[in-house]
Amino acid sequence: MLDITLGYVLDLLAGDPYWFPHPVRFIGRLISFMEAPLRKIAKSAAMQKATGVVLAVITVGVSYAVLYFMLKYARQWNEVAFHVLNILFIYTTLATRSLGYEAVKIYRLLKNGNIDGARHALSFIVGRDTECLDMHQISRAVVETVAENASDGIVAPLLYLFIGGAPLAMAYKAVNTLDSMVGYKNERYRYFGWASARLDDIANFIPARITGLLMTPAAALSGNSPKMAFMTMIKQGSHHESPNSGYPEAAMAGALGIMLGGPSTYGGKLVNKPVLGQELNAIEPSHILEAVRIMKIVSILALITGMLALWAI
Repeated sequence: MLDITLGYVLDLLAGDPYWFPHPVRFIGRLISFMEAPLRKIAKSAAMQKATGVVLAVITVGVSYAVLYFMLKYARQWNEVAFHVLNILFIYTTLATRSLGYEAVKIYRLLKNGNIDGARHALSFIVGRDTECLDMHQISRAVVETVAENASDGIVAPLLYLFIGGAPLAMAYKAVNTLDSMVGYKNERYRYFGWASARLDDIANFIPARITGLLMTPAAALSGNSPKMAFMTMIKQGSHHESPNSGYPEAAMAGALGIMLGGPSTYGGKLVNKPVLGQELNAIEPSHILEAVRIMKIVSILALITGMLALWAI
């Protein structure tokens, strides 16, 4: 429990500096390395699905096993070395500071009137096309990303840390990375990425709903609407095309009294997402700061909840 707390604090202090050799980058390289040879033997849709399953199993298995044995042998060698290594790996699975930093960076660009800079910065954290977005659309995209990643980058890793330590949390990060790299519904990945996408849906099923629930007290603590956060999540959380993303996004929309979702373009293709929330307030750059504030409170509440659950057990 102490290692998780220290890893959490280290994430708040250090974030994810660009120069740091983050384990997720190595996971991404492993996925890229395996994709080409697996595709060579996958000619039919069924074979693409089968090789996609192989890719997912190997990636998640290796990610878990490497950390498990590193920590096991570190503990046999030196207890202090084990805890230092464990804290470092825990730190790399969390993203509270980096998520807030990227969102606030875009907010500042918008406030300074640098729309082109905000579009460029946004392109690094979302999958949608950003070249033609206006200030309100950029703000909406950032708020949606903060809401969704409050689950993917904070609550889910914490849940798996408390259940199975750094190895299980890193296995979750592998699932997340697989989904972000191959879990698309386009022609290239419809079958090959099927297993990765489904695995991500399963891994995030509980964390997404916990995140949505935690946004209710977070909304109250941040001076927003806890009632609307909860009611919007309950009524509209399942409307999203993703089985999980809709819950934190709907809760965030309700908390801020704004409307999320709607039309976006991906690779030049228009996608009409379900609308979440009510437009009680026109979305502005200031809502980015409010979303970041809620996300940070959710982060703290998730840590405390996990600690209390372990203590109760």
